[in-house]
Amino acid sequence: MSVVGRKYVFDFDSTLTQVEALDILAEISLRDRADRDEIIREIQEITNLGIDGDISFTESLERRIKLLNATREDLQELIAELKNRISRSISSNKEFFQKYASDIYVISCGFKEFIDPIVQAYDIPAERVYANNFEFDENGKIVGFDTANVLASHNGKIACLKALDLPGEVQVIGDGYSDYVMREAGIAHKFFAYTENVHRQKAAAHADHITPNLDEFLYINDLPRNLSYPKNRIKILLLENVHPAAFENLSEDGFSVELIKHSLSEQELIEKIKGVHVLGIRSKTRVTKKVLDAANKLLVVGAFCIGTTQIELEYAKQKGVVVFNAPYSNTRSVVELAIGEIIMLMRSIFPRSTELHNGQWNKTAANSKEIRGKNLGIVGYGNIGKQLSVLAEAMGMRVYYYDINDRLALGNATKCDTLEDLLNVSDVVTLHVDDNPANKNFISTREINQMRRGAYLINLSRGFVVDIAALDAALKDGKLSGAAIDVYPEEPAANGPFETLLSTHQNVILTPHIGGSTEEAQRDIADFVPNKIMEYINSGSTVDAVNFPNIRLPKQQNAHRFLHIHKNVPGIMAHINQVLANYDMNITGQYLSTDSEVGYVISDLDKDYNKEVIKALKGIEHTIKFRVLY
Repeated sequence: MSVVGRKYVFDFDSTLTQVEALDILAEISLRDRADRDEIIREIQEITNLGIDGDISFTESLERRIKLLNATREDLQELIAELKNRISRSISSNKEFFQKYASDIYVISCGFKEFIDPIVQAYDIPAERVYANNFEFDENGKIVGFDTANVLASHNGKIACLKALDLPGEVQVIGDGYSDYVMREAGIAHKFFAYTENVHRQKAAAHADHITPNLDEFLYINDLPRNLSYPKNRIKILLLENVHPAAFENLSEDGFSVELIKHSLSEQELIEKIKGVHVLGIRSKTRVTKKVLDAANKLLVVGAFCIGTTQIELEYAKQKGVVVFNAPYSNTRSVVELAIGEIIMLMRSIFPRSTELHNGQWNKTAANSKEIRGKNLGIVGYGNIGKQLSVLAEAMGMRVYYYDINDRLALGNATKCDTLEDLLNVSDVVTLHVDDNPANKNFISTREINQMRRGAYLINLSRGFVVDIAALDAALKDGKLSGAAIDVYPEEPAANGPFETLLSTHQNVILTPHIGGSTEEAQRDIADFVPNKIMEYINSGSTVDAVNFPNIRLPKQQNAHRFLHIHKNVPGIMAHINQVLANYDMNITGQYLSTDSEVGYVISDLDKDYNKEVIKALKGIEHTIKFRVLY
C-alpha cells in the first residue's frame, strides 16, 4: 500500500530510537574505566557539534570512535539495548511501517551493524537502509569506519539521497542538521523536525513542520496511525498552581500542557478556554455556564480537590463535558489535621503557646484534658469520617457518628439516629459533610445550644456549613471551650489580608483552608486526577466521573472506537446501530450507560470505515458530542 509518488526518509538516532546509539555504546564499552563519565561527556559534546553542523561529520565520527574503544561483543549488547529504546510513538505505529514498507527508507550517519537488526522488526529491509560501516581489527575491536562510504563524509546524506533519485515527493523525518540540509539542497520536498526525544533549535527553525511524535507526522499526511488525533494537539490548561507532578504526568503522555499559578476570573477564563480540550482547576476557579458556552472544544474538567460546587455540573453534562475530582487523595491529610486539632484544643496548647510567644510562663493543668475516654461526634461518615473514626478509637476515644445516609459502623463506633443525639453526647464535634448548598448554616445557634457546655467544634468541611456569628457568640459566653476552623463562608481568591470574627478568641485554631494541603496529598491528587483525565481522553472510560454515566471499558484491541454522547431519549441506540449497519460496520463490542439526562454509547469496530459514517453519526438527532479513537 502506498500514497502515489511519496517516499519517507527516516533518520535513525534520536528519531527511530530515543537515544544516540554511539552514546549508549560508550556507556557499554567504557563501563570499567575510572574516567568513564568524563569520556562519555566528551563524546556527547562531539555528537552535538556534529548534529548541529558546527564541525564536519567526518571529524565528529573519527573523534568519537577513537574514544569508544568498543568491540563486536559490545555491539551485540548495544543492539539489545536499542530494541528497548525505540521511540514511543514509533513503536505504537508499527502498522504504518508495515503498510508502507516499500516507500520507507532509512538514511543515517549511524552504522548498519546496529541499525539493520533494529529496523528489520519494522519491515525495513537492509537494502533500504543507508548507513556507515565499522572497520574491525583481527580481535574484533572497532578501529575505524569505511571512509569510502559517502555517508562518512560531510553532507553525506545529500549525496546519498541524490544518488537514490527517488521518484515523487520525498519527505525527510529527522532531528538534526544532516537531515534538514537535504531539504535545503532541494532534493527533499519537506523536512519534518522530529522532537519527541530531543528538540534541536536549528533543526526546528529549518522545518516545514515540527512533529513532537510520529502521530503528528502521520496526522498531517493523513496516514494510518495508532491515534486518531495526536496528543500534542490536545490542549490542557491547568490553573491555581496544581502540583507540578500533574504537569509532568500529562506532558509525559504527550499532551500540550499550559500551567498558570493563579485562578482566573469568569471573563479571563472565557477568553482563555477557547481551543482548550481539558481544564484543570482547584477550588477558586468557577466553571460557569458562560465559561462552558465559550469552551468550543472542552472535553473534560479535572477538579484537583474534593469539592465540585465551583463547576456547573449539570450544564457541563448537557454540553458533553465530563468532570472528575479527587475524592480520596487528601483523606489522610484531613484526618491527621483533625486528630491534631482535637488534641491541641483539649490540651489548650494554643493559649499556652501564645503566652510564651508573648514572654509569659504559665505552667498549669487547668482546661487541659486527655482525649482518651472522651466522646468524639463525627458528622458525615464518608471517606474522611470513617478513617477519623478508626484513628480516634485507636487513641482511646469513644466514637459516635451521624450521616443522612445509612453507613455501616467501623470498629466500636455508635450510630446516632439524629444530629441532636450526637450533639448531646459529644465532647468534640467534627464536621465532614459535603458541599450540598442545603448544608448552609448546618451548625447554627439551635445546634450549638444542643451541644454539651464546654464542648469543642471542628470544621474541616465547607465554610458555609457553620454560622460564624453563632459560633462567635457561643465562644464568648463559654458555651463552647474552643474551636478549630479551616474553611470560611467567604475566602479570598489569593493569599493576603483576611479577617474573621473568630480571630479574637484564645482557644480557636484558625487555618487558611489547608486541611488537604500536604505535599503527599497534593502529589496523590496530581496522580489521581490526571490518570482519570488520560483514561477518558485515551480510552473513553468515565469511571469515577461525578456528573456522567460511569463506564469501565476494556482496552482497545485492533479496533476503532466511536464515542457517542447524546440526550437520553428513546431510540438513539437503534439509530446508531442502523447507521453502522448502513455503512457495513462490524461491531466487536458495544457499551451503554445512561442517567436521566444523557446517554453514553461506545462502539468498537473491527474494520476501516468510510469517513461519511462519522458525519452520519454526528447528524443523529439529540447528539451532544461524538469522538473517534483508534
